[in-house]
Order: sequence, then C-alpha cells, then structure tokens
Amino acid sequence: MNNSVMKDLSLFRRGVSVSVYEGAWVATAVSILLIFLFLFRIFKFRFFASPSPDSVSLAQIQSRTRRVVSDDDLKWLIQNLEESNEVWEHVIHKTNDRVSYSAKRCKPTDGGPMKYLSVTVFEDCSAEMLKDFYMDNDFRKQWDKTVVDHHQLQVDSSTGIEIGRTLKKFPLLTSREYVLAWKLWHGNNDSFYCFTKECDHDMVPRQRKYVRVSHFRSGWRIRRVPGRNACEIKMFHQENAGLNVEMAKLAFSKGIWSYVSKMDNAFRNYVAISHTPQGSVLSALTLIAKVPSELESQTVDVTASMGGEEILTRVAKQKKLLRKPSKKLIAKGLVLVGGAICLSRGHSALGAKVALAYLLTKLNKRATPLKQTTHNTSI
Repeated sequence: MNNSVMKDLSLFRRGVSVSVYEGAWVATAVSILLIFLFLFRIFKFRFFASPSPDSVSLAQIQSRTRRVVSDDDLKWLIQNLEESNEVWEHVIHKTNDRVSYSAKRCKPTDGGPMKYLSVTVFEDCSAEMLKDFYMDNDFRKQWDKTVVDHHQLQVDSSTGIEIGRTLKKFPLLTSREYVLAWKLWHGNNDSFYCFTKECDHDMVPRQRKYVRVSHFRSGWRIRRVPGRNACEIKMFHQENAGLNVEMAKLAFSKGIWSYVSKMDNAFRNYVAISHTPQGSVLSALTLIAKVPSELESQTVDVTASMGGEEILTRVAKQKKLLRKPSKKLIAKGLVLVGGAICLSRGHSALGAKVALAYLLTKLNKRATPLKQTTHNTSI
C-alpha cells in the first residue's frame, strides 16, 4: 500500500514538473512572439507607414501656414512705411557714386523692440533685378558671412507663403535661429512688397544650442526713383534677437554702412553674371500676388521726407550736437566696452572694473539737476 502511494506520488510530482516546464516554455514562446510582433510593427511604421503621419502633419501645417501672412500684414506694412504717428530719430546717412543709405529709429511706446526705417537707393538698376537679388537666399549665403545656413521648409502654392529657416552667426554671441514666413506682392508701376514675420514649424524644434528669435517684423517696398535710372528699397525692420538694446544700437550705427557697401558689391556681381532665380523652383517669388485694389490707394510715396536738403540739414545738426561727446555717451561707452570684454569670456576682472566705472559715473550724476538725470536711462 505504501509502495503504491509512493509510486503515485512520484508520478504526480513528475507530471507537475513536466507541466510547469511546458508552461514556462509556452510563456517564453508567447513572450518572444509578442516581442517579435512589437518590433515588426515598429519596423513597419518607420519604413512603410511613414507617409501617412507625414501627410497628416503636412495638412495641419498647410492649414496653419495659410494664416501666417495675409493682406492685413501688407496693410500694416504700408502704414509703417508712411511713418505715421511716430517720433523717429535720425541714425545715419551715407552715400557714394553707386548707392546711398539713410536710416532712422523709433522706440515703441508699448515697450517692444526698436523699430528701424531705412531707404537704400541703388543707381543703374531695375526694380525687377533688385527684387530678385533680395529674395535669392542661396546667393546671399555667398556674400553675407553672417548667414551660416538657410533652407526652405515649406511653400503654400495656394497663398504664395514661403517658410524657411536661417541660422546666423555673430561675433562673441550664440548663433541666432530665424524661422520665418514671408509673402510678396506686385503693385502698380513695377513696385514690389515683401513682408516677413516669425513663426513656428513642426520640422524645426527648438534647440538649446541656438537662440530662437522670438519677435521679427520686417518688410520692404522696391520701386523706381522718379526721373532717375535708379531704384530704392524702403524697409521697415523690428526684431528681438536677445541683444542688449544699447549694444544693438551701437552695432547697427557702426556697422550698417559697411554691410550696405558689401551688399552693393554683391548686387553688381549678381547683375553682371545675370544671376536670376530658377523659375522651376516653387517659392514666394514665383507665386507673387497682386496688391489688393483697396490697398493701392494707400501706397503713397513719402520717401522724399528722408532725402534731399532736409536729410542733409538734419545730418549737419546731428554732427554739430555730437562734436563734443556727452557724459551720457562716455558712460554708456564704458559699460559697452566692459560688456564686450565680459562677453568674450576673458579678463572678466577688467570687464568688472569698466562696469564699475560706469556705475560710479551714474552715482556721480545724482548731484546734477533733475532735468539732466531724467535723460540718463539705465542700460
């Protein structure tokens, strides 16, 4: 009896062991099968099913793109080119035999970035060629050394809106990343308009190694100068690139004429080699729209207010005022030099001393009348 029970118990244990072993094997096989199916789905999604999500995202992007730049932006640009209801400060006026440049700036009352308004006149050129030159971003990379990279992201053929990404590098600063949308219009008398603004795009996520420009409003009008074989481009520009306001103002006033001269040389080379954009490439240039009839009446020429005797008179007055550097200019110059030294990540102690000199100058001004101190704003 005992032998029979022990034999049955042994058989039972062996059966349980076999069952457990078989169950473990089945569980392992099922797990491997599930992993295989999971990997297969990933493989299939990446290599075979990618057009489907891309097409959905593209449709969403196109829907957003149609609202990025509109005729309302063109209306806003025309109003700003007319310089209405603003107090503008003269910055620079330079000229040579081939090009002239005038610029003024305005500090917005709402605390936004500094506004700039400029007029550049190119001798011996056509409005069509000047427009093509300004819109040729591939050629710009050849002469504009600040442009590290530029590529087109999207073009909406129904609206003529183009979106692109530009990477710019400036000395001592982190590279600036511009994700912009723009559109062109063709007006009467061979005039051209372009408006550009910042936007977001799913193909360009933000990266920590770049500073994304958060605010960008820029636009221009190109037209012939009446009675002359010349064309002008009048430009409105406003951007927030994360720079110190005073440093940006100093860099602009000191470096813009050199930049314009380099641009003029590039333009003459562009004309000489008959470098025109490829018509087969879809872009805002090939999809240029017509200026709406209701806005044509607003395209009044007011550029004469920035030229001729009036601008020369203002330049003379400006030079007279700047013959003797003011204490304010000297103080800001000290802090700008100190800031530049600190930005260079070297000789930080010297930079601190220069900044300290500025602070001492500010403290010394407290003894001056209130009328003087109110004109000295902090950096």
